[in-house]
Amino acid sequence: MSGPAPHRALPPELLASPEWQQACRQRDFTRIFRLAKAKAGIYPSRVAALCGMTPSRVGEIMAGRRSLAHIDVIERVADGLRIPGAMLGLAHRPWEIPAPARVREQIPAAEPAQEPETEPAASDALEDLMALADGQVTRSTLTALQSSVEDYWRRDDQHGGASLRPAVVGHLRYVTQLMRTAGAALRRDLQSLAAELARLAGWAYFDARQYSTARTYFTQALQLSHGQGDGLFMANVLSCMSLQATYDGNPNDAVALACKAQDTARAAGDQPLVMSMLHIREAFAHATLRDAASCHQAIDRSRDAYEDARGREEEAPSWVQYFDETKLIVDTGIALARLGEAARAEPLIAEGLRRERAAQQRGRAFHAFWLASTQLQQGRLEDACHSAGLALDLSAAIDSPRVAGHVHEFHRRLMPYARETPVIAFEQRMRAVLG
Repeated sequence: MSGPAPHRALPPELLASPEWQQACRQRDFTRIFRLAKAKAGIYPSRVAALCGMTPSRVGEIMAGRRSLAHIDVIERVADGLRIPGAMLGLAHRPWEIPAPARVREQIPAAEPAQEPETEPAASDALEDLMALADGQVTRSTLTALQSSVEDYWRRDDQHGGASLRPAVVGHLRYVTQLMRTAGAALRRDLQSLAAELARLAGWAYFDARQYSTARTYFTQALQLSHGQGDGLFMANVLSCMSLQATYDGNPNDAVALACKAQDTARAAGDQPLVMSMLHIREAFAHATLRDAASCHQAIDRSRDAYEDARGREEEAPSWVQYFDETKLIVDTGIALARLGEAARAEPLIAEGLRRERAAQQRGRAFHAFWLASTQLQQGRLEDACHSAGLALDLSAAIDSPRVAGHVHEFHRRLMPYARETPVIAFEQRMRAVLG
């Protein structure tokens, strides 16, 4: 005999209500069951059937005479009523995570031909031998290498990551060799540095739109951080892989990776700034799926986590401290733009663009594109072409195929308006800048 059909979803307005959220945080199932009845029409007999409980037990809980403490029962309630795991302090429930795509549709021209895999050049082999022969790794060596990584991230932010690939991969190889000869005192720090270099290499290949190579380096970063039990850094890498999956046309995978990142970070400790960033990555994926309710819930969770992080920014890992209020504002706007809510997205992206430093050239180029996109969605052709012109000018100063891809995508979207004066002017500007 089959069990009862699962409840499909609670109303978004109930999930978003402060009363419901407070009840879930406190695991107050008396209020949870009462609200489910009053706001979603789920009566006690149905709650009992969905959650594997007796009607009398549900009645006693609703009357305040019993409580729930066993985690397996709490999980049954979450699954039966479709309460998102994070609301009850649980890991993401299996039904929250979309199944990975069985067949991944190829997007024309989305990914340039991969760089050929070749045997190491003679100079590379010599470098490896020299590293092995050096033998002694000192703290000053490690400090110099860490300084190089910080410089790479700064240059990536200012000029794009594509041109950094040879240098970053070379440094990664060098550090990997040093790990073999370093003493125990430094080996762990070198492994952390190798994980960061592998993530940076993955990011650089992602920025170059060479996604399969990027996944290889992200996987290496994940393995290195897993070997050290660094859950927060693993969550960071998973979030990068989630963003790449969004770009690569696999939003179901992107949701799954973002949820796994959140669960991994939550198990590693209380880091609200990390969680804020991870919820936004989840919002991007839901927006690509056109799942408005899930996207808005993820945005709300990101904003709440950011508020919890205020005054605690210095406690956060260095790799997430870029995620400040400006980044939260502009990323919220981008999530809404992906969702198609252009009127709500535009002022957020414009405010983020206004706040950003001039040195953040790649970020400003991305955000100018998204601003143009929201303006085009609203039919404001002249404003859209003006904003796209800013993205075009910035893209000429950086080496980021991702940014260039966005500019060309915007140009294709202008084709129906090819005879309009703003579009003609933009095309002339594009030819002058890109040649």
